[in-house]
Amino acid sequence: MNVTVIGSGNGGMALAFDCAQQGHRVSLYSQAAHAHENLEAVRAKGGITSQGRLEGFAPVAYAGTDIEAAMEGAEIVFVVGPAFATEPFGRDLAPHLRPGMTVVVCPGSCGGALAFKRAAGLAVHDDSVIVGETSTLPYACRADGQGNVHVFHKFDKGLFAAAVPRSGNGKLLEILRQVYPSSVEAATVFQTSLQNGNPVIHPAVTLMNAALLERTGGDFLFYEEGVTPAASRLMEAVDTERLAIATALGVTILSEPDIGVEQGYMTESNYTTGYSRAPGFRGIKAPTALDSRYLTEDVGYSLVFFTDLGRRLSVPTPTMDAIIELTSVVLARDLRAEGARTMSSLGLDDLTAEQLLSL
Repeated sequence: MNVTVIGSGNGGMALAFDCAQQGHRVSLYSQAAHAHENLEAVRAKGGITSQGRLEGFAPVAYAGTDIEAAMEGAEIVFVVGPAFATEPFGRDLAPHLRPGMTVVVCPGSCGGALAFKRAAGLAVHDDSVIVGETSTLPYACRADGQGNVHVFHKFDKGLFAAAVPRSGNGKLLEILRQVYPSSVEAATVFQTSLQNGNPVIHPAVTLMNAALLERTGGDFLFYEEGVTPAASRLMEAVDTERLAIATALGVTILSEPDIGVEQGYMTESNYTTGYSRAPGFRGIKAPTALDSRYLTEDVGYSLVFFTDLGRRLSVPTPTMDAIIELTSVVLARDLRAEGARTMSSLGLDDLTAEQLLSL
């Protein structure tokens, strides 16, 4: 296939390498204002070098900031980046979307497919362009800015995907399985959104290690050293609330440790040693600063969205609410007031639970 990867960060580099190594023709794009050093290095090398779970060199046909060149001949477009990039990428891509294309927001980071469609000017029920999302990024990876990526873990099993509208699920999965053969069809984008485990793990461990992170600039192993019994209790409390929201909405999701085992990150289904001894998380350092995606995205987008949905379903979320308040204090930002990803921002204000599930 002709694959275009939008976003040249860690995830975009891993996904672009994986697709290219599988024999697909790959173009890699980033906005000029946010172009990573990775992009220039890939252009200079003519491709990407990977080590770890994926190894070797794979050619990339185009790497640059010209969206028209990147989208030429595209059949499937992967939008890979932080939640705050979804809408800008949607606006970038709007003039270049054509009937028959498939767009995958990977990961969806809570309503990513809906956010993309709104930004791209596509009606929710427009299925001329299939727009879907995955529940998570199927890699644990880090790029070095030199055209290289280290893939600590890649999984296929346990990757859920859904389209908006859900009538596009069949086409989405048909295309997606050419890259990830064991992708699982989710009933709705609310299943993929709620199955996202990053808001369960990242904020709890980051906040419980905030002083250490600031003191060392993140020079410690995030999972192996950062997950302690206290941090695990906080993760479990967040997960319990997430599971309750899913139940109230009528969506089936797995607990975070259970999905971690299914995806091969973990060998133990618990919130303590399941993470600190997880093979798929070994060697991963903490963020270098508190102002990272582990808080700005996983709290400012995901937990704010979860609590908004929870209130509409009459599900109490005291732990999530406390984390939002603490993170707002720590970052000196009112994340709830910013409303980066809410029911309102996605145009879902007036819909009932039944109507949400029918999208």
